[in-house]
Amino acid sequence: MSTLRVLTGITTSGTPHLGNYVGAVRPTVRASRQPDTQNFYFLADYHALIKTSGDPARVQRSTLEIAATWLACGLDPEKVTFYRQSDIPEIPELTWLLTCVTGKGLLNRAHAYKASVDKNTAAGTEPDDGVTAGLFMYPVLMAADILMFNAHQVPVGRDQIQHIEMARDIAASFNHLYGEHFTLPEAAIEANVATLPGLDGRKMSKSYDNTIPLFTPRDTLRKLIMGIVTDSRAPGEPKSTEGSALFQLYQAFASAEETAALAQAYADGIAWGDAKQVLFERIDREIAPMRETYDALIRDPARIEKTLRQGAEKARTLATPFTARLRHAVGLRPLDTQAATPTTTKAAKQALPVFKQYREKDGLFYFKLLDPKGELLLQSMGFDQPREAAQTMARLQREGQPALTELAPRIASSADPAAVQAALTLLAAAIDEA
Repeated sequence: MSTLRVLTGITTSGTPHLGNYVGAVRPTVRASRQPDTQNFYFLADYHALIKTSGDPARVQRSTLEIAATWLACGLDPEKVTFYRQSDIPEIPELTWLLTCVTGKGLLNRAHAYKASVDKNTAAGTEPDDGVTAGLFMYPVLMAADILMFNAHQVPVGRDQIQHIEMARDIAASFNHLYGEHFTLPEAAIEANVATLPGLDGRKMSKSYDNTIPLFTPRDTLRKLIMGIVTDSRAPGEPKSTEGSALFQLYQAFASAEETAALAQAYADGIAWGDAKQVLFERIDREIAPMRETYDALIRDPARIEKTLRQGAEKARTLATPFTARLRHAVGLRPLDTQAATPTTTKAAKQALPVFKQYREKDGLFYFKLLDPKGELLLQSMGFDQPREAAQTMARLQREGQPALTELAPRIASSADPAAVQAALTLLAAAIDEA
C-alpha cells in the first residue's frame, strides 16, 4: 500500500483557544497516528509576518505557544515531521521558483487579496491601499509549503480550498515547463469538524475577542465559562439545546451518553449556573492533564527549540536534494556541466510525449498519454484519489513497458502498443537524463 503524505500548518500569530483545539489540533493529533501515513506538521511563522508586521514578540511567543500546544496534546515528533517553516531555507527558494511560473491573474483572484481590494473600493481609496506584496504572494508561499514535500492531502476548512486549487495550478504550470516534479495536492475537507461558539455565542475567534484560551489556568477557565452569554429562562424552566452556546461547547467534548444526559437536564429546567458548572468540569477533565504538560514545556523553551531543530533536519533530508533537482530542472546548474543549447532543449521538449491528469464530472480522476502532436496514445480508468492517478503516471514514466503490463487493469484504452511502448521509453530516457 502506498504511503499517504499529509501536510498541515498553523500560522503563529495568536494564542491557541478551545476552538483551535476542537477544530484543528485534536483531529490533527489523532490523524497523525494513522498507519501508512507520512505526516508533516509545521509552524507557519513566515505566514505570520503578513498578519503581525511590526510585532516580532508576538510571532515568537505564538510560535512557542503553538509548538507547546501540539506537543502537549500528544503529537509525537518521533513519528511525524514537526518543524518551523523558517528553519527550511529551501521553502523561500522554492517560492521564488514557483513565483516565476505563476500568473498575476491567478493571484488577482485570491480571496484575501480580493477582499482587501473590495474593502478599499467601498471606502473610496486606492484599490491596493495597505495591501503588501506579502499578502498578494501568500498563495505562492502556501504552494511552496505543500509542494516542497509533495503532499497528497492538505486538511483545510472550506474557506481554504482555493489555496489548494491554486497550489495545483502552480504545480501543473511548473510540471508543464520543466517535467513532472510535483504531485498535485488534494484538499481534505473534514465534514465533521466542529466550529465552536465563543463567549458571546458567535464563532469563537480572536477577531471577535470572544475566545477561551486552551490552557488558561483552571480558575480563569471557570470564570470565563461562567461568563458565557445565556438567555433569561429561570431555574426549573425548560431550556432549548438549539442555539445554546453552552450545549454546543459541551457536545464538542462529551460522549454521546453525556450529551444526552445534559439534553435531558435542559428539558428538566437545569439552572444556567449549574449547566455552566457541568461544562467547566467536563472541559477541565480533558484539558487538565495536557495543561500540566503545556506549562512545563512553556517553562522550558530550549526543549521545544531542540525538538523543532531536529524536525527541521528531518525535513531537510527531503527538501535539500529535491531543491537541487528543481534547480537543475530550471537551469540553475554548475557551468562545468554539459549544457544543452536553447534550440536543442526546445526541440527535445517538443519531441516528448506528455501525461495529462484531470477530473471528470463523475468525481473520479483520470490521466491520458498524448504524443508530441497531441494524439491520444493511452487513456486510464477512473481513480478515486488524485494521488493514485499521479502515482500510476509516475510509475509508467519511470518503468515504461513493465509497469504498463502490471497496470493493465487500470488502462481503459490505448493506441498501437508499439507507439505506447516507444512513448514510455522516451519518457523514461528523459527522466534518466534530467
